[in-house]
Amino acid sequence: MIGYVLAAVIGYLLGSIPFGLLITQAAGLGDVRKIGSGNIGATNVLRTGRRELAALTLVLDAAKGFAAVMVARYLWGGDAIYIAAVAVLLGHCFPVWLRFKGGKGVATFIGVLLGIAWPVGLIFCVVWLVVALAQRISSLSALTAAVTSPIFAYAAWLMGWAPDGTKFAGTAALLAALLIYNHRANIGRLVNGTEPKIGSEKKSP
Repeated sequence: MIGYVLAAVIGYLLGSIPFGLLITQAAGLGDVRKIGSGNIGATNVLRTGRRELAALTLVLDAAKGFAAVMVARYLWGGDAIYIAAVAVLLGHCFPVWLRFKGGKGVATFIGVLLGIAWPVGLIFCVVWLVVALAQRISSLSALTAAVTSPIFAYAAWLMGWAPDGTKFAGTAALLAALLIYNHRANIGRLVNGTEPKIGSEKKSP
């Protein structure tokens, strides 16, 4: 039980590190929360026009998801891995330091999947890329990859790449639900046909 609590606390604290905000402030670009969608993720950092900062944010946000899972795996193992996975995404999306307003969680989700079973993380990226190339809509790409991730998580267990198919798939489904919740405004714009495409100068409200 103590291991589970520590996995949750460490996961949340790692997830709550606002790399997007810290990076843009260090670069002298001010508060990234005052532009675009107002969140601290890589997509919004990209709206500053600094692609290298957006790429760095993406890598670091994924790294904290990966780190949370790996710490839990090597210190406690078992269910602590899945607890850390949920906690780190909650920390990213709802960081206490920023009044619980963080990023949408896509990069951290990828890091979590890479930590639990790296082929599933790669498949997530491939699904994102295929949809992005076909539709040129970032949110649609993320939602499609998230919704299909429980299927690939269970398949990873069948292939011997993951320790527990039901728990992994259940965790992926829970994280996907959180991602869907964070993209609810994007879903509304997708339904209305007003969601901006990748590379568009239009800003998300």
